Amino acid sequence: MVASDTLATVRREQAWSGAVDVRILVTGTSGQLASSLIARARGQAEIVLVGRPDLDLENPATFAPVLNSVAPGMVINAAAHTGVDQQEDEPERAFSINAEAPAELARLTRLAGIPIVQISTDYVFDGRSSRLYVETDRPNPQTVYGRSKLAGEEAVRAGNPDHMVVRTAWVVSRYGRNFVKTMLSLAAARDRLQVVADQFGNPTCADDLADGLLAAASIWRSRGGFPQDLYHLAGQGRASWYELASHVLAVSASLGGPSAVVEPISSEQWPTKAARPANSELNSAAFDRDFGFRAGDWRERVEALTADLVIGASDPLHKKSS
Repeated sequence: MVASDTLATVRREQAWSGAVDVRILVTGTSGQLASSLIARARGQAEIVLVGRPDLDLENPATFAPVLNSVAPGMVINAAAHTGVDQQEDEPERAFSINAEAPAELARLTRLAGIPIVQISTDYVFDGRSSRLYVETDRPNPQTVYGRSKLAGEEAVRAGNPDHMVVRTAWVVSRYGRNFVKTMLSLAAARDRLQVVADQFGNPTCADDLADGLLAAASIWRSRGGFPQDLYHLAGQGRASWYELASHVLAVSASLGGPSAVVEPISSEQWPTKAARPANSELNSAAFDRDFGFRAGDWRERVEALTADLVIGASDPLHKKSS
């Protein structure tokens, strides 16, 4: 069974939710999306975060006890092995966490008669498209991470008919580790940064992703199902990593926070073990149409996030190391 003190702690965190229509079990306890769901769910849903050791994606025997103890009305599988380069050296572990675990969660949620939402990624595409990817585009992952996440999508689709897969990209937030926080940290220690300028995508605020999923849960409750089983949900607007870094540090500098000169470089100048998609922009129009929710413009969201991080930062973040 799940440790009673763990669940008691989570329930105390959620005491402010009041009377809500659904309890959502979210896998993982410290991820960006899980943290945003806790922060954004007030009055809409009771969010129960369960992670290791109580729910361990590498130990499927832990799944059924958690489901029985929490008795959720919906499961969002937000946990994953996201070490893109690391997975090239450990594909078996990647598929265990990103594909086999979702398959078992899908099977168990089907038996329990509850829906499952599987969070997936832009890495299921090869990045060669000259336009935004839509849900009907053929996946062609080029990395172990992308292949394992696509296998997870397929496993959930086969395991529970009451499911929804949501692909997102370039997630940033005040929580956990992400690109915005990395740029601020590096700029606090260095005067110049080199950032790849020929890879493009949609920076996505985790709070927007959480709000979209809560909107989808509301529609599911009212309709008794999801309009379709696959959606893209990402921030509005196109950016390269270089453009994102430049915007972050320009905003930071305007607030007296860390700053550095950002130099554009090519992917060839920054080789990685796993190839990154050159273009992984996602078209989120279907999600907007069916759930009445659109993620915000990435520039506005990143500006607000950067201000939040800089203004709330401790003194060491503002000073370059000598």
